[in-house]
Amino acid sequence: MDSLLISMANLKPFTALHYDLAIAGPLVNLISPPYDVIDPAQRLGLAARSPYNVVEIDLPTGDQPYERAADLLGQWIDQGAVVRDDTPAIWALKQEYEGPDGTSRTRNGFFACVRVEPYGAGKIRPHERTHPGPKEDRLRLTRAAKANLSPIFSLYADPSNRAWTALESHLDTSPWGEATDDQGTINRLWQVTDPDALASVQSTLLETELLIADGHHRYETARVYADEIGGEGPHRYVLMYLVALEDPGLTVFPTHRLVKGLSKAQREALREAMAESFDLAALDTVEELAPDSSTPLKIGYLDSYHRQPYMLTLKDQAIVDAALPDRPEPYRRLDTAVLEALLLKKALGMSDDDISHVRGLGYARSFDEARALIEDGTYEAGFFMAPIPIEQIGEVAAAGETMPQKSTFFYPKVPTGLLFNALN
Repeated sequence: MDSLLISMANLKPFTALHYDLAIAGPLVNLISPPYDVIDPAQRLGLAARSPYNVVEIDLPTGDQPYERAADLLGQWIDQGAVVRDDTPAIWALKQEYEGPDGTSRTRNGFFACVRVEPYGAGKIRPHERTHPGPKEDRLRLTRAAKANLSPIFSLYADPSNRAWTALESHLDTSPWGEATDDQGTINRLWQVTDPDALASVQSTLLETELLIADGHHRYETARVYADEIGGEGPHRYVLMYLVALEDPGLTVFPTHRLVKGLSKAQREALREAMAESFDLAALDTVEELAPDSSTPLKIGYLDSYHRQPYMLTLKDQAIVDAALPDRPEPYRRLDTAVLEALLLKKALGMSDDDISHVRGLGYARSFDEARALIEDGTYEAGFFMAPIPIEQIGEVAAAGETMPQKSTFFYPKVPTGLLFNALN
């Protein structure tokens, strides 16, 4: 997942672009997952649901995909399928879902626009690493469409629950829209225009910082685009979905690491490195591979050769401290950082470029997916990670450090297509 800290300099209600459901049809046929988790087959299925499905503009195809996306959005506006509000609003979203752990929860959040700020202490701190490919793609789409087509997912501190309480008192009517996505998450969306409620949300968030949970590439795109246009205007703001850190429905799950294409020498080096830095305990069942966020640090291990599951327990934090002397203490306690330093780089010889471009490396967001990819031989070995506590994520960001990519998996995703933000 992508994450940043951002000083809450300016949040405001906005006049949203959104579907007119009377013309475009049911919301369930119009939304999609975020563009970066959609494969070609899934894209075809989404596009088949409706000619207005958002995937047509957020993940465009063809010889000139970005121009096609802008043309389609213009056509939808001309047809009345997409309209723009006259009254500024904040939009409340309730998501009822069952997590990968089988527990049912409800996450409460809202959509607003946030002023784009440059990186700097007390303003914005990069958290997870980004890569040029996705940023260039999103920038070209933003230039063409002149709109934020998908939101950035951010977190804020609100121990007294002031912001959500102000909005919740206006949710006693039927929602503006409702849709159950392919993961079974029920999304209900309300428009809130009451001036007192909006002022309460704004004043609450002026007192806190934001942690961007998902959308680092999109945020950096917004920053570049705002500077390209220059001056003041709507382009200085970006669409965000915000959830309180204290919300009981907020969950973070791990992303497991997989490796393939290992030589005999690499396999031997991996075994030696694990024995050198970790205590290895053979497990009775594969189901025991899922570690918890405990101290000392633990990582589950399984390979496709022996299929004997092991729990790796770090022998001594001093091993990591010596391997990462220039990194701050919160970073050195990250299981993803420990794995990268001691096993992926030191044992397997992977470079930063290998990891950045996913050469010989894979990711799985569920335990069952990771296990299946190892047991069927798609990957030769896998490392099962623990969920990283939200408090630790904040500590790493506050230390000015960037976490390894895909260190966190905030669930559920925020659907694309609920709302858009015009930049002109």
